[in-house]
Amino acid sequence: MPIALYALAIGGFGIGLTEFVIAGLLPEVAADFHVTEAVAGGLISGYALAVAVGAIALTAALGRVDRRHALLGLMVLFIVGNVLSAIAPNYALMMLGRILAALCHGAFFGIGSVVAADLVPAEKKAAAISIMFGGLTVANVLGVPLGTFLGQAAGWRSTFWAIAVIGVLALAGIAALTPATPARSGGSLLGEFRVFANRQVWLSIVVTILGYGGMFGAFSYMAYTLTGVSGFSAGAVPWLLIVFGLGLFFGNIAGGRAADRNLPVTLIVLLAGLSGVLAVFALTAGNQIAAVAGLLLMGGFGFATVPGLQMRILGHAEQAPTLASGANIAAFNVGNAFGAWLGGLTISVGLGYRAPLWAGAAVTVGALLVYLLATRLPGGEFASRRGVAVAAH
Repeated sequence: MPIALYALAIGGFGIGLTEFVIAGLLPEVAADFHVTEAVAGGLISGYALAVAVGAIALTAALGRVDRRHALLGLMVLFIVGNVLSAIAPNYALMMLGRILAALCHGAFFGIGSVVAADLVPAEKKAAAISIMFGGLTVANVLGVPLGTFLGQAAGWRSTFWAIAVIGVLALAGIAALTPATPARSGGSLLGEFRVFANRQVWLSIVVTILGYGGMFGAFSYMAYTLTGVSGFSAGAVPWLLIVFGLGLFFGNIAGGRAADRNLPVTLIVLLAGLSGVLAVFALTAGNQIAAVAGLLLMGGFGFATVPGLQMRILGHAEQAPTLASGANIAAFNVGNAFGAWLGGLTISVGLGYRAPLWAGAAVTVGALLVYLLATRLPGGEFASRRGVAVAAH
């Protein structure tokens, strides 16, 4: 694989760290700014909303810019956002720093997916995308625990300084290793937005929202499930979540390779498998060994869908792949918000801490049904008898 993919992965690592490490540092941040935990939690939800906005708005705005230059500009924005977070004298400026970094997030992965796919032959495109997203999974496995430990030992601001340094390394790597990949010339921005007139593009987005939302909704309340149902201590939860992160890492790699071989079959198997894993996890969560296995498999099946979902929307949006890719990144974050809302709703109505797993399984079944429908409609993989060809675009 081209070494430039690993420069993109470093950027993905830094972005993933920015997104997730704040959860482990919220008590320190809240105390420093003299705000409640709920207000401090806005640094997480505000980030997610900004990701969804930036994924479409910035990706569209950068559609006529050389893609390498666009990635470099986004990394500069990322660095500025994290430096501002590190030096923020108050909550408002901290939020501004988070928003700036988040705007970079969606556009980076949206544009980066297209760049990664363009760097390799058709039969390796999903695997190339999985390498870029691999940085995000490594951030979950290693970056978040280490970033949390650093923040607790040297102050939470030190973590954001470290993330800014990672951003500088990614900036240098992309500048040195990523070839110029000009955006499409001709046409208009309005013309690119016509990609959303394609029914298959919207169906891809819906599958992403439901498929990823099912997994993330269950994960959002996993600490409650592990302590309230499985019987683990609160101190064991951070280490158990590393198991989930390992599932993300290996699932991402395996999912990318499988999608390159046969995209439709891969997505069907993974979505069906994820719904089954979530249901079995809900049934066996009272057993600690089964809970650990459930965490690993949930992460593995859940993130294995990501390269294939990105490849599907790229295959159905050849006239505006960058914009469609950014829209799908936004869909992942909409799925996060939807899944977390639904999981919280099941708990609030008294269904217990297994309920988010059941809800996630049901939502993932919905994703599978929508995907099966999409494949049989005009332009779909099975309707056109060219599923593998779609995966190759």
